[in-house]
Amino acid sequence: MGMTTPPRTLAEALRARDDESLAGLLRARPDLLSPVPNDITQLATRAGTRASVVRALEHLDRFALQTAEALAVAPDPAPYETLLALLTGDGQDDGTARDDSGTAIRSATPGALATLREQALVWGEDDRLRLVRTARELLAPSPQHPSPTGLGPTVAEATAGMSPGRLQEILAAAGLPATHDPVSAVASLSALFTDRPRMGELLDTAPVEALSVLDRLVWGPPYGEVTPNPTPPVKWLRDRGLLLPVSTRTVVLPREAALHLRAGRAHRVPEPLPPAVVAVATRDPQAVDSAAAGQAFLAVSTVEELLTSWNGGGPPILRAGGLSVRELKRTAAVLDVSEPIATFWLELAYAAGLLASDGEADERYAPTPAYDDWTELPVQDRWVHLATTWLAATRTAGLVGGQDAKGRALSALGPDLDRSAAPEVRHRILDLLASLDAGTAPDPETLLARLRWERPLRGASTSAGDTTDLRSRIALWTLNESELLGITGRGALSSQSRALLDSGPAKAAALLAPLIPDPLDHVLLQADLTAVAPGPLERPLADTLSVLADIESKGGATVYRFTPGSVRRALDAGQSAADLHAFLAAHSRTPVPQPLSYLIDDVARRHGHLRIGAASAYVRCDDEAVLNEILADRRSATLRLRRLAPTALAAQIDPASLLEGLREMGYAPAAESAEGDVLITRAGTRRTPPRTPPAPVPEGPPVPDGTLLGAAVRAIRAGDTAATVVHKETDGTTAAPAGSLPRTTSAETLATVQAAAMTGSAVWIGYVNADGAASQRVIAPVRVEGGFVTAYDHTADEVRTYPLHRITGVAELADDATT
Repeated sequence: MGMTTPPRTLAEALRARDDESLAGLLRARPDLLSPVPNDITQLATRAGTRASVVRALEHLDRFALQTAEALAVAPDPAPYETLLALLTGDGQDDGTARDDSGTAIRSATPGALATLREQALVWGEDDRLRLVRTARELLAPSPQHPSPTGLGPTVAEATAGMSPGRLQEILAAAGLPATHDPVSAVASLSALFTDRPRMGELLDTAPVEALSVLDRLVWGPPYGEVTPNPTPPVKWLRDRGLLLPVSTRTVVLPREAALHLRAGRAHRVPEPLPPAVVAVATRDPQAVDSAAAGQAFLAVSTVEELLTSWNGGGPPILRAGGLSVRELKRTAAVLDVSEPIATFWLELAYAAGLLASDGEADERYAPTPAYDDWTELPVQDRWVHLATTWLAATRTAGLVGGQDAKGRALSALGPDLDRSAAPEVRHRILDLLASLDAGTAPDPETLLARLRWERPLRGASTSAGDTTDLRSRIALWTLNESELLGITGRGALSSQSRALLDSGPAKAAALLAPLIPDPLDHVLLQADLTAVAPGPLERPLADTLSVLADIESKGGATVYRFTPGSVRRALDAGQSAADLHAFLAAHSRTPVPQPLSYLIDDVARRHGHLRIGAASAYVRCDDEAVLNEILADRRSATLRLRRLAPTALAAQIDPASLLEGLREMGYAPAAESAEGDVLITRAGTRRTPPRTPPAPVPEGPPVPDGTLLGAAVRAIRAGDTAATVVHKETDGTTAAPAGSLPRTTSAETLATVQAAAMTGSAVWIGYVNADGAASQRVIAPVRVEGGFVTAYDHTADEVRTYPLHRITGVAELADDATT
């Protein structure tokens, strides 16, 4: 589909592309596929819309963007040599120290230009390069939106509307011959500014102060304010057109003059090559893997500890959604971490579907049924689930504590925490880490510099609290979170994480498994009512011990402390004193200390001595002295008790509050059922209904796969064929472009489609569907029978059947219609 003449429009340039090139455009700009364009003209129109062009510009790297910016200030169209000169300069000294000789720019420019062409931001041959109009408007300079290059308008643009008399004064002051034609005057002044020898002679006569003014404006912004009576240096520049008026108080340095002062360069510092990622340390890869594995195990344990603490029901949900500051502090204290780190674990558990709202009237957070399935997995598989969730999640824990666009505080687990750029930034950071040698930890500043080069336009803040570019903030959070999660160890990417990125979860889990310590089946009991777990414990042992004792400290070894409250908790869960003695004896490598045995027996002897039931509530005890002691205690006044019988007291509060109140007074009551049996409170029974994890918020349309791209290209080609086909009039003597519906009699229609079916040729028809909508179609009839024509419809790119009575007319295609 090569073209013999240069394209005149973007549509013609796209029409000349092959199918692979069109598919590349749709892959790079998937928003053009929503919905699939009807033809090439509609594709070109959509590719030139402001929203689509902005999205495309945001995906350019810095040098491709600088190339587009140079084209925005170049003549339209511009030859390749002009573009290259704007990027490299004219070789003259502009007083700016530069290390780049231009070789790198000349090598990188063809690639940058190819990227712009592929994304339909630039079209035309090398001798007539055109930046699409919308991109030129976005990147070209104006007083409201200064150009990224810092260049101002051209002389022609800046003098538009200037009186001929004023133009003559400028020409005279600049030493140019007078002309009464404004166009010639503008051209003469532009020629002066672009003629290096003559421009040099003019500037040699300028006062030193005038040159200082130009130095301040040359790299932008090119606009300056002047007083009604400007200083002599400013007046000298204004008289000679080196400063042109924009308004009564504003002047601008014209583009041609600025380019002379810049030695022809559009940018002060062209950046053709991406910044290198610099290593700050190189460590033993095995040490990195071990450190990452240890942190991965700690990550799994932390999430499990968090959700275990919420087994009986977590904290309430704020009316606006999320967790209150007080509850976040309480959670951080439970996990013994800072609040930002606690927020990260909360958000990770929520994104992984392990934590959700219970949906009750008094809405609270609680573990989900998926959490129970997760805990049954091996440690390495649990870590893989957390890591893959983190990579794909758009919820961004680092935003918590800031404010949204309306000035409202952002809370943990609350709304407005999704940032669609987060997955891309995380993947890119890890890809850059993977590009380094194993065990190499990079300098974070060089990582940020590389990110800014790759997507210079995509760091714009989106909320009032953002003070730096969002992508850089996400990148820094990614480095911290990857260390917390065990993706990296000591700043370097681990082998298991490389496998997760390259080979998938199964390979990563296989590499991590040998590095995870085997769980232990024992603890070391000590005389100070503590137990030391010298490593990770088997799940049944850990579950039982977490009920029987409180965690006092964590680290390489976990210390549990036995208290009356923890022992009572185990008794409430249905254990007896004998069960607890047997459990400790079976799992301790040291003898059970006598103080611990006494503690269990003492709590068990008093446990259930008091019984709490529903009256509103009552207290029952066979020992009248105990009830007398309760009534005499001043702390029981809030319980509003009164004696019903020598062995029973009634209360005007609910049983749960009465139970808690008596426990705070130092007693060990037990709740009982309506039948008088002790109620057993089992740990870990509070679960939400089945919940699906929150779906990541996509950044834009997903990148289409090969099948969809192929189908879309075929549909666009078919629609373009129908839209641009040339047909013959019914008399067969003249040719006309497709326009109004053809009109033929029923007999002529039948005869034409039958002939086309026999010869295998295509025809142009007008068709009215059942809703009365008329359309034009190009079809290749295959079979005509029973009042229907079955044909391949080039417009829809599929075989369809049409009733003959709905065809308004038919015409043959011109001989060159398919060429």
